Amino acid sequence: MSDPYFQAMFADRIGGVNYGKGTAIYKFEKIKRAKRKALADFPERSLLDFGIGDNDEMAPASVRRAMESELNKPENRGYADNGPAEFKEAAARFMNRNFGVVLDPATEINHCIGSKTALAMLPASFINPGDITLMTVPGYPVAGTHTLYYGGVVHKLPLLAENDFFPNLEEISPDILQRAKLLVLNYPNSPTGKTATTEFYERVVQFAQDNEIVVIQDAAHAMLSYDSEPHSFLATSGAKEVGVEVHSLSKGFNMIGWRIGWVCGHERIVRAFSDVKDNSDSGQFLATQLAAAAALDDDSIPKTNRAKYHRRLEKLVGVLSRCGFRCSMPGGTYFLYTPAPKSLESGPTFENGEAASQYLITEQSICTVPWDDAGAFLRFSVTYEAADEAAEDALMAETESRLKNLKPVF
Repeated sequence: MSDPYFQAMFADRIGGVNYGKGTAIYKFEKIKRAKRKALADFPERSLLDFGIGDNDEMAPASVRRAMESELNKPENRGYADNGPAEFKEAAARFMNRNFGVVLDPATEINHCIGSKTALAMLPASFINPGDITLMTVPGYPVAGTHTLYYGGVVHKLPLLAENDFFPNLEEISPDILQRAKLLVLNYPNSPTGKTATTEFYERVVQFAQDNEIVVIQDAAHAMLSYDSEPHSFLATSGAKEVGVEVHSLSKGFNMIGWRIGWVCGHERIVRAFSDVKDNSDSGQFLATQLAAAAALDDDSIPKTNRAKYHRRLEKLVGVLSRCGFRCSMPGGTYFLYTPAPKSLESGPTFENGEAASQYLITEQSICTVPWDDAGAFLRFSVTYEAADEAAEDALMAETESRLKNLKPVF
C-alpha cells in the first residue's frame, strides 16, 4: 500500500516523513500484550495487577451529588473559558488550610483540564527554539514533550538512590544553565515516592533566583504524603516569585476521569498560562468545576485516601520484604519504587527492569511497571481493586505465595 500524499507533510516533532512507520513498542503496550498472554496461558490464575496508575474508587458520593445538582442548572451549560470564581476561591481556601499558602484567587489561580494539560501548556509560555527545560527522570514526560514541540531541548536530571531521589542541581553545567528557562519538578515524586523537604525547596528557590529559571512543581500527589504532613512548594519563602505549582483532584480526591486541577503561583505566569489556555480550550464544564469546588472544601476526602493507600503500601512492603525484595515505605504517592532483581537464585537473569517486569507478568501473572531511566527499577501501584481490607489481605497472601520461592538476586 502506497503512502498517502501527505506522508511527507507530517511535522518533524511527531516523526516527520516516517510518522506511523515506526516499529518500536511503547513499554505500556508491551505490558498490555504480556497481560493478555498471561491470561491466555494461565486462564485459571488471576492476574495481580500492580501496574495500574489510577485510583480504584469513584469520586465520593457527596461530590457526585454536587455534580448531579450542578449539571441540571441551565446556567452551567455554556463555555467556562477561564473558569468561575467559585472554583478558584475553593482552591485558594484549600491552599491556605492545608499549606498555609495565601493566594489571590482572581490573579494567582486558574483551573486546568487536569494537570496534564497545564504541563503541556506552560512550556508554550516560555520555550523558544533552543531553550532548555530541565526535567527530572524517571517521571511524567509531558512538559518535556511539549518543550520539544516548540523547538526546545530537554536536559534530563536523573533521580538516583544515592542522591535520595533528588536532582543534583549543582552538577548542571554553566552552558546548560545559560540556556535553561524551566525546571520541572514533581513531589511527592512519581514513581520514586520521594517527598520534598523544606531544605530541598529552599535550595530550588535559590537555584532559580541565581540562574533566572522558572520552576514548575507538579503536585499531583500532594495529598498522598506519609512521612510528613502534605506541604507545598509555594509555602517556601520566595517560591511564589520564581514559579508555579500544578495541582490535581485526580489522586487525592478519586476524580481521575473528571479532568480538573489548577495552576497557582506568580500572577504573571498564571496569566501567561491563562492566555495560552484561552487559545487552546474553552474551559472545563462548569458543573465539573463547581462539584470540584465542593470536593476541595471537604478535607475528609484526601485524608481518607491517604490512610487507605498508606495502609496498602505497608502491607505490600511487608510482603515484598519477606520475599527478598529490597524495598521500604515510600514517603508519598501510591507507588512503591523498588530495585529490579538482576536474576533469580535458580532462574533467569534480567538485563533491566523491563525484563524483570515481563518475567513477573508472563510467569507469575503479577503486573508491575518497569523504569530503566536511572537504574533498573520496578514500580508497584497499590491502586488495585479490593472491596475491603479482607480483600486486600487475600490479594497480599496470593502475591506472597507466588513470590516467596523466587529468591531474587540483586
